[in-house]
Amino acid sequence: MADPSGPAVQERGRPAPAPGGRAVAATAGALFVTMMGTTLPTPLYGLYAERLGLTDLTVTVLFAAYGLGVVSCLTLFGRLSDVLGRRPVLLAALGLSLLSTVLFLLPPALPVLLLARVVSGLSAGLASGVGTAAIVDLAAPGSRATAGALALAANTGGLALGTLFAGITADLVATPLRTPYAVHAALVAVAVPALVALTPAGSTVPSMRGPGRPGRVRVRGAFLHAAVAGGTAFAVTGVLTAVSAIFLARSLRLPSHSLAGAVPGLVFATMALGQVVSRRMRPAVAMRAGCTGLVLAAAVLAVALVTATFPPLVLSAATLGCSGGLCLSAGLAMTVQQVAPDHRGAVSSAYFAVLYAMLAVPATGVGVLADRIGLRPAGLTFAAAAGLLATAAIVARPAGSRPSI
Repeated sequence: MADPSGPAVQERGRPAPAPGGRAVAATAGALFVTMMGTTLPTPLYGLYAERLGLTDLTVTVLFAAYGLGVVSCLTLFGRLSDVLGRRPVLLAALGLSLLSTVLFLLPPALPVLLLARVVSGLSAGLASGVGTAAIVDLAAPGSRATAGALALAANTGGLALGTLFAGITADLVATPLRTPYAVHAALVAVAVPALVALTPAGSTVPSMRGPGRPGRVRVRGAFLHAAVAGGTAFAVTGVLTAVSAIFLARSLRLPSHSLAGAVPGLVFATMALGQVVSRRMRPAVAMRAGCTGLVLAAAVLAVALVTATFPPLVLSAATLGCSGGLCLSAGLAMTVQQVAPDHRGAVSSAYFAVLYAMLAVPATGVGVLADRIGLRPAGLTFAAAAGLLATAAIVARPAGSRPSI
C-alpha cells in the first residue's frame, strides 16, 4: 500500500508492492488493541450494576448501545477507507478507542457508560472493516489467505484478551474499574506512533467509482451465504455472552470476575484454532463444518442452562470458538480476499456489519426476554433460534461464487 499519487502504484485497481512485515505487524497491532478495548467492560458489568444499582435490562441496554455504534459505523462509513486510505481511518479508530477508555475512567454514571459504549462501538466498527482490508492489502497476492487469518486473529485475539484481562484484574486489584482502562490507554499510546512510523501514509488505490460520500454495499450470492454463516457464529456468541456472567454468579454460585471474563475469552481464543484448521480445507467445506459445530455448540449451551452445570458451558464455549473460526475464515476467503482493492474496505465493512448485528440482536434479546420469563428460558429460546439459523446455513447453497457490490 502506498500513497495513490506516488510512484509505487503501478495501475488502477492493483495494490502496490507490500511494504514489509513491520507494516503488517503495526496494522495488526492497532486492530488488536482497538478490539481489546471493546471487551474490557464485559466482565465488569456486575460491578457497575452493584455500584449504580443497574438492572439486568439496563445492562442489556448498554450492550445494545455498543452494537448500535458498531453497526451504524460499518453501514455508514464502510467505504471510507477506500476513499481516504487505510491508515487515516485506522488512526481514527484508535482515537475513538482512546476516547472510550477516557470516558470509562471517569466516575461511573449511567449516561457516561452509555456514551462510552457507543464510542467503543464506533471504534470497533471502523477498526473491523479497515483493519482487515489493510492487512489483506499489505500482503503479497499469494499470501492473502494468510493475511486474512492474521486479521481475524488480531480481531478475535483482541476480543479474547480484553475480557480475560479485565476479569482477572477485577479479582486482583483494588481499582477494578480503572486499572484495565489505564493499561489499555497505554497500549493505544504505543499503537498510534507505531502505525504512523511503520505504515505508508496512503494505503489504498482511489476507487474506480470516484471519491465521494461513502455508500452502502449491496451483497448477494456467496457474500450473503458467508455473512449469514459467520453471523450465526456471532449470534451464538451473543447468546453465550449475554447469559454466562449472570448464569455463573446466580445459578452456579461462581461470582468470580475471572471466570466471567474467561468464558467469552475462551470463545474468541479458540476461534484462532478454527482459523488454522480452515486453511487446510476448501472454504465451502470449512463453512459447512463450522455451521455443524455451531448447532452442536448451541445444543450444549442449552444443556448447561437446563442442568445448571459448569462443564457443558465450557465445552459450549470451546466448540463455539472453533466452529466460529471455521466460518469466519471461510467467509473472508469467499468475500474480502476475492475483491479488488478499491472495494475491499466496503466489502470488509459490510461483512462485519452483518456479524455484529447478529451478535447484538440475541445478546440484547436475551436481556429483554429474561426480564419477563427468566434467564434460563430466555437463553434456551435464543440458543434454539441460533441453532436453527446454523442449520439453515448448512442447507443453503450460495447463489453465486463471488461477492457482489
